[in-house]
Amino acid sequence: MKKFNAPLLVVTLLFAGTMLASDVPERPSTKSLSAQIGSLLYENPFVVTGRDLIADVKFTINENREIVILTVQTSDPILANFLKSRLNYTKVLLKDFKEGRFYTVPVRITA
Repeated sequence: MKKFNAPLLVVTLLFAGTMLASDVPERPSTKSLSAQIGSLLYENPFVVTGRDLIADVKFTINENREIVILTVQTSDPILANFLKSRLNYTKVLLKDFKEGRFYTVPVRITA
């Protein structure tokens, strides 16, 4: 019986070591959607003097978890083009999302 326990212990330790060393699959981020959008827009070419640049971005998320811009409400056409080019079809990491749900995020670029 003692001879049987030693090889069983070795096999168990090898199996456990292999399982601990394996790669962990990528998990969706717990970071909120607005925080992810903020990090996508953090570095921008705008030099703001005097007034803040403000926009309301309406979008949805497709089955590939990509942002699809629907409208950008702003008085600055350069800002609208920047937001569309930076965000449209950008993949985001979300735990729970409903495909086709509409989101609106206010964007403010300050000095």
